[in-house]
Amino acid sequence: MNFLFKNNTIRKPPVSHYVIWIICRCLLFAFGIYGLFTDSVTEYLMGMFALGFTHLWDLFQLIGGKSFISRLDHFSQTLLSCFLVWSCLIYWLNVNTNIKYLDNFSHLFAGFMASWFWYDFITVMQGKKHHIKPAVAALSALLFAISISTAWEFYEFTMDRVYGYMLQTSDLISERGLVDTMTDLIEGTIGGLVGMFISVFYRVGIIGPGRKEKRKFFREQSKKDSLEERKLYEEERLKEKKSHDSDLNK
Repeated sequence: MNFLFKNNTIRKPPVSHYVIWIICRCLLFAFGIYGLFTDSVTEYLMGMFALGFTHLWDLFQLIGGKSFISRLDHFSQTLLSCFLVWSCLIYWLNVNTNIKYLDNFSHLFAGFMASWFWYDFITVMQGKKHHIKPAVAALSALLFAISISTAWEFYEFTMDRVYGYMLQTSDLISERGLVDTMTDLIEGTIGGLVGMFISVFYRVGIIGPGRKEKRKFFREQSKKDSLEERKLYEEERLKEKKSHDSDLNK
């Protein structure tokens, strides 16, 4: 397995992010232990699996070597860790209290997180030489967020039909499941929209630190792209003209 790690280029996370990761992991570990001592196998497994997922980013960074994945931002891992803690908390509150509508925030959060992550992922994946335009990356991020929401509803439907769960709170002759599914999808889409706009605004320099430098970079990049596209267009027109003149001479 050493060949996986010998060329890795792991970047140290900022201290603020690292502190959040540690806090989230401690909370998830405590949640799992709480489930163990209260005879709740579900809570124990949720805590342990969620704890494992907080190390997912570390694994990607570790085995990424010198590929694009080693250049992904640490903020996505921070969002994922916070989301996992939130999900476990929502489960506990749903079981032990009568507080309603907290699950709605989970779908909004998930949509936002998916959109933010995919914008970063697809931008880095394109590389510095083959960049992707912000509008295209933003649209791709929104579609990814909607896809994640849809995949989750596939999971809930499958669990309900195969194992008899009530994740969609319905039976075969009730519309409650349809309402629950569509509400979740709408909330995930709204979260994805918010994440899409915040992602593109942050990266092109409308909000966040370093706005002047970012805007200057994207203006220069846009000007360069326009010149290259115009050059390609003129070359194509020239080829067409030469081909047309050649046909006339024949």
